[in-house]
Amino acid sequence: MEDSDHQPTHSGALIGSNDDLLTEILLRLPVTSILRFKSVSKHWRLLLRHRHFTHSLDFYPDPRGIRIVQSCNGLLLCCTYRGSIDARKYYVFNPTTKQFAFVPCLPGGYEVRKTIRFMGLAFHRTDCVHYKLVCIRSLESDDDDDVELFQIQIYSSDTREWRICPVTFRTDCPVFDMGVYWNGAIHWAPSYRNHLYFKIDAEQLQTLPSPVEMTIFQTLTMYFGESRGHLHLTVLVDSDETGLHLNVYEMLGDHSGWFVKYQLQLHEIWGAFPEMTHSSYDFDVVDVVRGVKEEDTFIVLRIHGKLTRYNVHGKSFKQMCYFTDQASRKYAIAHLWLNWILNVAPVSLSVVHI
Repeated sequence: MEDSDHQPTHSGALIGSNDDLLTEILLRLPVTSILRFKSVSKHWRLLLRHRHFTHSLDFYPDPRGIRIVQSCNGLLLCCTYRGSIDARKYYVFNPTTKQFAFVPCLPGGYEVRKTIRFMGLAFHRTDCVHYKLVCIRSLESDDDDDVELFQIQIYSSDTREWRICPVTFRTDCPVFDMGVYWNGAIHWAPSYRNHLYFKIDAEQLQTLPSPVEMTIFQTLTMYFGESRGHLHLTVLVDSDETGLHLNVYEMLGDHSGWFVKYQLQLHEIWGAFPEMTHSSYDFDVVDVVRGVKEEDTFIVLRIHGKLTRYNVHGKSFKQMCYFTDQASRKYAIAHLWLNWILNVAPVSLSVVHI
């Protein structure tokens, strides 16, 4: 009986001491498990860095090249990299399964495609295996003022058709950058003139409140994104009382307001990176990553070509990687891939060959 009790432990020890056998087992596991196992031990971390676990993504559906537009819960919205906006083709790509689906063009031809101002992806793997795309396009207006009229269209992977929503709206600030899907809606980063979000199922356009500090102090939006079901807005605030600091806001679940979740004083960055001057804003917020445990939450910063991890609770900095000059100019794509890694999607796409 004693031998049988110790048999599993003995077998586990044999497997753990045999890298070839351990590799064969690990190669059969999903990506999410591999990412978690990197924290088991230093030996496992080194083992999992081997080329066996580094898979190339051969995704070339268009000779003009592909760029990542958005990451949403494990799926990537991509479009052709070159060419005018009216000639772009859009794809939804699942890096886990290496499948992609071609998104049909908006009906209406060139005259409609050239009016596209935003294209965003909405997918929640716990709700449905299907995804949706939200498109905002400008409409011709007979008015003499500068306030543009916009229309919203929705594409569903279920029906594979575009549908015009009964929603049109006007805004004198047609900036639809940083579109983020959260809580059943597409949100755009709040600014001093634009505070919108679109509830997809209800097909309603709503107004998003702004943090109080954005109406009082001089501010600069540094980051807008979602992590583990939390919507974050990171703003650089210049206050006479507290000086320069970063506020990481979190949106309440009912969209009623923001609250300060984390705060980073700029003197902490200057102290860790003395090459920065006290008047320098030469850094960017790439991502806010919520941990499974609250103490594991961190902020990803780009400082002088380096990706740096700041632990919000330990108040410590750790360099993640260093970019060459050429790669540093493309650092913004990194947060899209980081978000995908944290939300690897199991959904299977219908592959459409172009």
